Amino acid sequence: MKKNYVLLLLGLTIGKGLAQTATVAPVPVEKEWDVSLNGFITTDYIWDTRKSAQVREDNLNLYPLDEALDVNGDDINKADQSNFLAVTSRLGVKVKGPNVWGAKTTGVLEGDFFGNFEGSSIGLFRLRHGYVNLEWTKTTLTMGQTWYPQFIPEVFPGVANFNTGIMFNPFGWATQVKVKQMLTKDFSFTAVAYKEREFTTQTAATGSQNSASLNSVLPTLHGQFQYKNKSVILGVGGEFKSLQPLTSNGSTTNLLASNEKVNSTSFFGYAKYSNEKISIKAYGITGGNLANFVMLGGFTGKTEAGKVETYDPIKTTAFWVDIASNGKSIAPGVFFGYTKNNGSSDDNSTATFANYSRGVSGNRVVDKVWRASGRVDFKQNKFRISPEIEYTVATWGDLVKSNATADTNKKDLGNFRTMISCSYSF
Repeated sequence: MKKNYVLLLLGLTIGKGLAQTATVAPVPVEKEWDVSLNGFITTDYIWDTRKSAQVREDNLNLYPLDEALDVNGDDINKADQSNFLAVTSRLGVKVKGPNVWGAKTTGVLEGDFFGNFEGSSIGLFRLRHGYVNLEWTKTTLTMGQTWYPQFIPEVFPGVANFNTGIMFNPFGWATQVKVKQMLTKDFSFTAVAYKEREFTTQTAATGSQNSASLNSVLPTLHGQFQYKNKSVILGVGGEFKSLQPLTSNGSTTNLLASNEKVNSTSFFGYAKYSNEKISIKAYGITGGNLANFVMLGGFTGKTEAGKVETYDPIKTTAFWVDIASNGKSIAPGVFFGYTKNNGSSDDNSTATFANYSRGVSGNRVVDKVWRASGRVDFKQNKFRISPEIEYTVATWGDLVKSNATADTNKKDLGNFRTMISCSYSF
């Protein structure tokens, strides 16, 4: 009898075990390929009290224009302007594929309708990002077009305007090879070699778009250290840029070959602190020939009799601070930015000078620009509406052509911009 009870108990135990095994959910198999769409549809209403140096029908304002007086002494640039625009609407594709050489692979292809130049291209689709990532345990390799390495996606101004702090924060995309190496869990070093793409670099009088970069065999070389944890991001970096504006002087009577370069360095640092309630971000940069970042600067050209043109970088300094709420439905924020034209080192009264830079207009030049703005983001689900007020002041002065600085007759000119941005993300 005992034997029967033991066999029965053993049978029930085995049966229960088999039943439990049968109910265990299967482990999901990770997809080898995955493709997802993302982007947003946005519309901006803009009103300005003064004409400004601008991009794409005033969507992106840089700095107020200098005085332009008519025969009666009235300033024709002191005129209100407004516009509705949806050209910053964006569409992107993210792709995940099988591993390559032990690395996880992802790709991004993204564009918007901002166009590549003024006029007929406005509203046409343009490439923003097109790159592939290979990610190992501690090393990531990026190849393709993406942000200039000075633009930090986690640390840029949260302003409602599409300018994202342009003139004070570097902006644009470059075709590049980037290697990021994790040195510890929170500390990394990134090395980048890139060629300027958009926005384009300055070039000399007879050059073409990005020819100064194309003529240079050496790509721009960039290095950056970053510390990042849950609430803090800190980073510093620098780069060396060597551009060759021309390969000859272009003369029809005295043709001379040229291999003259414009060599420059730049250094930058940034910080971010964020918790559940607030985000505080700051950034500063100083260096030469920063025009391709949509900032003040570029370079000066000097020509002496019987010689080819030589070049010297125009130095620029800029910084900004942004403080914003992390509220889930209502999030106010404020921004302040400042940039200064520090000029080049050229100074030779016996030579002929030219300025290849942003901020020069005739015999006048921008000395400095500052901007203050305030905004409130109203958010629900994937919809956001953001009213913003912004005041930008540019100081113009008479141009010293040898070094592109402002000398006398300085005047502050301001533009007050009011805008409402509406965006639906997907």
